[in-house]
Amino acid sequence: MKFPVLLPLAQVAGVDWHATSLGQAIFYVVIFSLLGIGLAVVGYKIFDLCTPGELHKEIVENRNVAAALVGAAVIIGVCIIVAAAIVG
Repeated sequence: MKFPVLLPLAQVAGVDWHATSLGQAIFYVVIFSLLGIGLAVVGYKIFDLCTPGELHKEIVENRNVAAALVGAAVIIGVCIIVAAAIVG
């Protein structure tokens, strides 16, 4: 027995995300790119709030390379999670 709550929203709504034209494919790429970038920024900000100090200030003003590497790792990790969620 399948529960509608457990199904992805697109399946419940009957939406097909497969592009049928080049224009539609480009539109989907733009939408998912903006969504992914937004979620990466939100993930970075949440990580910054959860850690002591200000990561952005440490990177920009103090030019701390170690803090920049940690920030980059967080952004890459969030991007991998978002990409996996979009793919499926």
